[in-house]
Amino acid sequence: MNNKLIKYILPAETIDMGGLPLKQALPLKGIDQVDPFLLLHHAKFKAVKKREPLQQGVGPHPHRGFSPVTFIIEGEIHHRDSRGNSQVAKSGEVQWMHAGMGIIHSERPSEHIASVGGKQEIVQLWINSPANKKMIAPSYLHLGTTDMPIIQSKDQKVNLKLVNGTYKNQTIASIAQSELLVLWGNASASGKCEIEIPAGYSTMCYLIRGAYKRNEIELVNEETLAVYESQGETISLEFTTDASFLILAGLPINEEVTKHGPFVMNTQTEIMEAMRDYQMGKMGILIENEL
Repeated sequence: MNNKLIKYILPAETIDMGGLPLKQALPLKGIDQVDPFLLLHHAKFKAVKKREPLQQGVGPHPHRGFSPVTFIIEGEIHHRDSRGNSQVAKSGEVQWMHAGMGIIHSERPSEHIASVGGKQEIVQLWINSPANKKMIAPSYLHLGTTDMPIIQSKDQKVNLKLVNGTYKNQTIASIAQSELLVLWGNASASGKCEIEIPAGYSTMCYLIRGAYKRNEIELVNEETLAVYESQGETISLEFTTDASFLILAGLPINEEVTKHGPFVMNTQTEIMEAMRDYQMGKMGILIENEL
């Protein structure tokens, strides 16, 4: 099978998100999206030991029309939403939310992490939803470490956790609204793996930490997003250090995208409707101290 070639190498850029410095690998100048993927943020911060958890993190805010997916690299994140979900996701776990017609949620450090002033590290990915799924009821899925099947490389130096889709005859519970393959990998130095990608899928690899070889000589370094060409059926990774990475592949939706802050729709009129519905309370109410 033919290997996919890397089309773009996108080192994440530091941005300010409401006073929180974080790395943004997508979108970047000239690349607004890699359909169906809209945004990738990588944040590292530390909980404040003498401050209440409800005074930290990201407070209640709305979403409509896409799926925000959060990978907990280190620490613990307490998710609450206006649909009554309240869940602490820990290191190595994933929280997947489909915003659908509208939901309000918050992401705070857990009580434990806040009590010890612990380190937090997350990657958040925004995945677009097709037009016919944007206004369905919201849903939430927590994936614990035992919920995600693990596939090991031939050299036993790379472990791939299946976060979404089907891979090597393994499947997983999903609330994804389009066809996706999402893998969370951890590799030892000198580990190698070859990953098969379904035909027609857009494909990216985000390197959380470590380094791997490109074209046998050049290196792709940490906090970098590699976007692959559409031709080819596999991607090959050879790691020069211990590494952690995400494989993000999905069938393009090929629809018009209109974004405004936390809303992702198809037309400007739909964006205006989302803003109106939020202001009218149609996305629900989140009272955090009751969850």
